[in-house]
Amino acid sequence: MTTTETTTTGTTTTGERADLLETLANQRHFLRLTVDGLTNEQAGQRTTASELCLGGLIKHVAEVESNWVDFILGGPDAMAHGAEEWNAEWVAEDWLAQFRMLPGETLAAALERYEEVARRTDEVVATLPDLDVSHPLPEAPWFEPGARWSARRVLLHIIAETAQHAGHADIIRESLDGAKSMG
Repeated sequence: MTTTETTTTGTTTTGERADLLETLANQRHFLRLTVDGLTNEQAGQRTTASELCLGGLIKHVAEVESNWVDFILGGPDAMAHGAEEWNAEWVAEDWLAQFRMLPGETLAAALERYEEVARRTDEVVATLPDLDVSHPLPEAPWFEPGARWSARRVLLHIIAETAQHAGHADIIRESLDGAKSMG
Protein backbone atom coordinates (compact mmCIF):
# COMPACT_ATOMS: atom_id res chain seq x y z
CA MET A 1 0.00 0.00 0.00
CA THR A 2 1.36 3.41 -0.95
CA THR A 3 1.04 6.25 1.51
CA THR A 4 -0.54 9.38 0.05
CA GLU A 5 -0.39 12.81 1.66
CA THR A 6 -1.94 16.06 0.52
CA THR A 7 0.27 18.98 1.54
CA THR A 8 -0.87 22.28 2.98
CA THR A 9 -0.54 23.65 -0.56
CA GLY A 10 -2.84 21.00 -2.07
CA THR A 11 -0.03 19.06 -3.77
CA THR A 12 -0.37 15.29 -3.50
CA THR A 13 2.68 13.20 -2.63
CA THR A 14 3.20 9.47 -2.27
CA GLY A 15 5.69 7.07 -0.74
CA GLU A 16 8.61 8.39 1.26
CA ARG A 17 7.70 12.05 0.77
CA ALA A 18 4.15 11.40 1.97
CA ASP A 19 5.49 9.57 5.02
CA LEU A 20 7.85 12.42 5.87
CA LEU A 21 5.15 15.06 5.43
CA GLU A 22 2.57 13.09 7.42
CA THR A 23 5.02 12.62 10.28
CA LEU A 24 5.91 16.31 10.25
CA ALA A 25 2.22 17.30 10.10
CA ASN A 26 1.49 15.14 13.16
CA GLN A 27 4.27 16.78 15.16
CA ARG A 28 3.15 20.25 14.08
CA HIS A 29 -0.38 19.38 15.19
CA PHE A 30 0.78 18.44 18.70
CA LEU A 31 2.87 21.60 18.98
CA ARG A 32 -0.05 23.80 17.89
CA LEU A 33 -2.41 21.94 20.22
CA THR A 34 -0.37 23.04 23.23
CA VAL A 35 -1.28 26.69 22.63
CA ASP A 36 -4.96 26.16 21.91
CA GLY A 37 -7.10 28.65 23.83
CA LEU A 38 -4.23 30.63 25.35
CA THR A 39 -3.99 34.39 25.66
CA ASN A 40 -0.88 36.27 24.54
CA GLU A 41 0.09 36.70 28.18
CA GLN A 42 -0.17 32.97 28.85
CA ALA A 43 1.76 32.16 25.67
CA GLY A 44 4.60 34.37 26.90
CA GLN A 45 4.69 33.02 30.45
CA ARG A 46 7.67 30.96 31.58
CA THR A 47 6.49 28.12 33.81
CA THR A 48 9.78 26.27 34.26
CA ALA A 49 13.38 27.19 35.06
CA SER A 50 14.19 27.40 31.34
CA GLU A 51 13.84 30.39 29.00
CA LEU A 52 11.09 28.57 27.11
CA CYS A 53 7.52 29.79 26.78
CA LEU A 54 4.85 28.43 24.48
CA GLY A 55 4.74 31.37 22.09
CA GLY A 56 8.53 31.42 21.96
CA LEU A 57 8.60 27.73 21.06
CA ILE A 58 6.23 28.36 18.15
CA LYS A 59 8.47 31.21 16.98
CA HIS A 60 11.62 29.12 17.36
CA VAL A 61 10.30 26.05 15.55
CA ALA A 62 9.07 28.21 12.66
CA GLU A 63 12.44 29.97 12.38
CA VAL A 64 14.44 26.76 12.53
CA GLU A 65 12.23 25.02 9.96
CA SER A 66 12.46 28.01 7.62
CA ASN A 67 16.25 28.15 7.94
CA TRP A 68 16.64 24.44 7.23
CA VAL A 69 14.42 24.67 4.14
CA ASP A 70 16.64 27.54 2.97
CA PHE A 71 19.57 25.16 3.49
CA ILE A 72 17.89 22.44 1.39
CA LEU A 73 17.42 24.93 -1.44
CA GLY A 74 20.70 26.82 -1.30
CA GLY A 75 23.17 25.32 1.13
CA PRO A 76 24.69 26.94 4.20
CA ASP A 77 25.00 30.40 2.64
CA ALA A 78 21.22 30.52 2.14
CA MET A 79 20.51 30.09 5.84
CA ALA A 80 19.43 33.22 7.67
CA HIS A 81 22.45 32.95 9.94
CA GLY A 82 25.56 31.84 8.11
CA ALA A 83 28.67 30.53 9.80
CA GLU A 84 30.06 34.02 10.31
CA GLU A 85 27.09 34.84 12.54
CA TRP A 86 27.46 31.85 14.85
CA ASN A 87 29.18 33.79 17.56
CA ALA A 88 28.56 34.44 21.23
CA GLU A 89 26.98 37.87 20.69
CA TRP A 90 24.41 36.60 18.18
CA VAL A 91 23.58 33.56 20.28
CA ALA A 92 23.16 35.64 23.43
CA GLU A 93 20.82 38.19 21.85
CA ASP A 94 19.00 37.01 18.74
CA TRP A 95 18.93 33.28 19.40
CA LEU A 96 17.47 33.58 22.88
CA ALA A 97 14.85 36.10 21.67
CA GLN A 98 13.37 33.31 19.53
CA PHE A 99 12.31 31.53 22.71
CA ARG A 100 10.43 34.48 24.18
CA MET A 101 7.33 36.47 23.36
CA LEU A 102 8.68 39.98 22.94
CA PRO A 103 6.67 43.15 23.56
CA GLY A 104 4.13 43.63 20.78
CA GLU A 105 4.30 40.02 19.57
CA THR A 106 1.13 37.94 19.51
CA LEU A 107 0.46 34.25 19.57
CA ALA A 108 -1.79 34.64 16.52
CA ALA A 109 1.07 36.19 14.53
CA ALA A 110 3.47 33.44 15.62
CA LEU A 111 0.98 30.76 14.55
CA GLU A 112 0.36 32.52 11.23
CA ARG A 113 4.11 32.64 10.55
CA TYR A 114 4.40 28.95 11.46
CA GLU A 115 1.60 28.10 9.02
CA GLU A 116 3.37 30.04 6.24
CA VAL A 117 6.60 28.17 6.96
CA ALA A 118 4.73 24.84 6.96
CA ARG A 119 3.16 25.56 3.56
CA ARG A 120 6.56 26.42 2.10
CA THR A 121 8.21 23.32 3.56
CA ASP A 122 5.43 21.06 2.29
CA GLU A 123 5.73 22.54 -1.20
CA VAL A 124 9.51 22.14 -1.24
CA VAL A 125 9.28 18.52 -0.10
CA ALA A 126 6.59 17.77 -2.69
CA THR A 127 8.48 19.35 -5.59
CA LEU A 128 12.16 18.83 -4.80
CA PRO A 129 13.60 16.74 -7.65
CA ASP A 130 15.76 14.59 -5.36
CA LEU A 131 15.78 14.05 -1.59
CA ASP A 132 19.42 12.97 -1.88
CA VAL A 133 20.63 16.46 -2.84
CA SER A 134 23.12 17.47 -0.15
CA HIS A 135 25.11 20.44 1.05
CA PRO A 136 27.94 20.90 3.52
CA LEU A 137 26.70 21.92 6.94
CA PRO A 138 27.51 25.44 8.10
CA GLU A 139 30.49 25.75 10.39
CA ALA A 140 29.19 25.65 13.94
CA PRO A 141 30.48 24.04 17.13
CA TRP A 142 27.62 21.52 17.19
CA PHE A 143 28.24 20.12 13.67
CA GLU A 144 30.91 17.65 12.70
CA PRO A 145 33.51 19.49 10.58
CA GLY A 146 33.09 18.71 6.89
CA ALA A 147 29.73 16.93 7.30
CA ARG A 148 27.06 17.07 4.62
CA TRP A 149 23.31 16.61 5.00
CA SER A 150 20.89 15.52 2.30
CA ALA A 151 17.43 17.05 2.01
CA ARG A 152 16.11 13.82 3.52
CA ARG A 153 18.41 14.16 6.54
CA VAL A 154 17.34 17.79 7.00
CA LEU A 155 13.67 16.79 6.92
CA LEU A 156 14.31 14.14 9.55
CA HIS A 157 16.04 16.81 11.65
CA ILE A 158 13.05 19.17 11.27
CA ILE A 159 10.71 16.36 12.37
CA ALA A 160 12.90 15.55 15.38
CA GLU A 161 13.21 19.22 16.34
CA THR A 162 9.45 19.72 16.09
CA ALA A 163 8.74 16.58 18.13
CA GLN A 164 11.25 17.56 20.80
CA HIS A 165 9.77 21.02 21.16
CA ALA A 166 6.19 19.66 21.14
CA GLY A 167 7.22 17.67 24.20
CA HIS A 168 8.71 20.77 25.81
CA ALA A 169 5.51 22.65 25.03
CA ASP A 170 3.38 19.95 26.61
CA ILE A 171 5.33 20.25 29.87
CA ILE A 172 5.10 24.04 29.82
CA ARG A 173 1.35 23.93 29.15
CA GLU A 174 0.77 21.42 31.93
CA SER A 175 2.76 23.66 34.30
CA LEU A 176 0.74 26.67 33.15
CA ASP A 177 -2.80 25.44 33.65
CA GLY A 178 -2.78 21.67 34.00
CA ALA A 179 -3.82 21.00 30.40
CA LYS A 180 -2.09 18.12 28.60
CA SER A 181 -1.96 17.80 24.85
CA MET A 182 -0.01 14.55 24.61
CA GLY A 183 -1.29 12.25 27.29
